[in-house]
Amino acid sequence: MVAARERAILHVDMDAFYASVEERDDPSLKGRPVIVGGTGARGVVAAANYVVRRFGVHSAMPMSRALALCPQAVCLTPRMAHYKDVSREVFAVFHEVTPLVEGLSLDEAFLDVTASRALHGDEVAIARWIKATIRERTQLAASVGVAPNKLVAKIASDLEKPDGLTVIPAAALPARLEALSIRRLPGLGRKKGDEVERAGLATLGELRRAPDALLRPLFGRDAQRVRERAAGIDDRPVLAEREDLSISAEETFDTDLADPARMEAELLALADRASGRLRAKQLAAGCVAVKVRRADFATFTRQQQLEPATQDSRVIGRAACDLLRRWRGEQPRARVRLLGVGVSDLAPATQLDLFAPGSVPQPAPLDATVDAIRRRFGAAGLTRASRLRK
Repeated sequence: MVAARERAILHVDMDAFYASVEERDDPSLKGRPVIVGGTGARGVVAAANYVVRRFGVHSAMPMSRALALCPQAVCLTPRMAHYKDVSREVFAVFHEVTPLVEGLSLDEAFLDVTASRALHGDEVAIARWIKATIRERTQLAASVGVAPNKLVAKIASDLEKPDGLTVIPAAALPARLEALSIRRLPGLGRKKGDEVERAGLATLGELRRAPDALLRPLFGRDAQRVRERAAGIDDRPVLAEREDLSISAEETFDTDLADPARMEAELLALADRASGRLRAKQLAAGCVAVKVRRADFATFTRQQQLEPATQDSRVIGRAACDLLRRWRGEQPRARVRLLGVGVSDLAPATQLDLFAPGSVPQPAPLDATVDAIRRRFGAAGLTRASRLRK
């Protein structure tokens, strides 16, 4: 009876999603190394199929490095609108099984199928049905992890890629994780993983058994939580139909930026894009963040609250530029490879306090005009004059 009360969580991850869609749409690509990503001098790999991965190519790698590793690779520009359409087909399959679907990206989701077992069979049968139905409807492969919680389900889905199905029941924990590399722990990160390995901890079992004297210098107050994660303990719920938590826009430049005026011009353009998306979704933001990536790939973020919440491009742009100036005060000679503007603490624009100073329940006239032009002529139909300078 106890087993019947255990949660049944699936993590479904579409295998090399963007590249797999391209292979499906163009059968001549089958068996060839395929990279999807930016093809410019500063492009980054968005997806790599399993053929090209054998050459050491992986997502988030600079395109120049990827092509050095595999010069014969086929490079394709992302078709995001098309990938979103295919993603909707995949998520429709999920919703046939359970309403508790937490999408993490276009190609990845958690499903809580605990209550679904009464109608659809046990969690393994559900996972098999999902895989088969996705393949039947989209001709694409998915890997699925089945476990009593989100953490272990995510670890499991990655163990037998591509087209895998891995089950880790509660009774197998923590023993099933014992020999796995610490690199399997979601969210650990490459740099932190390097630190942990230098401390002599290579497996999740070793991480779980490590004394506080070893873990606290590595993780501080999170030491106990990391130990629990290494044991497969995770009580987070699956959050159905997650609303937008943030909206962002970013740009990688063909040439590193050194001119502060050019940086601010680019940042204002990104603020325009982010605020335009806010208005399209009828949202307002209570926080703005700036992302800066230096030429050496070191990345920094700065953020500040907005009071009151806003969707006004000018307000968001001014705040973003203020944050950039503060960062440049710390690193005045830094050359910049990428800039980004993000907004968060989102709420419906209709909830803006009409009596708060500066509150704008409707788009400002200039913003409304800009939005109308871009709806008619596309995002490139209008740009800031400051960006036209040589």
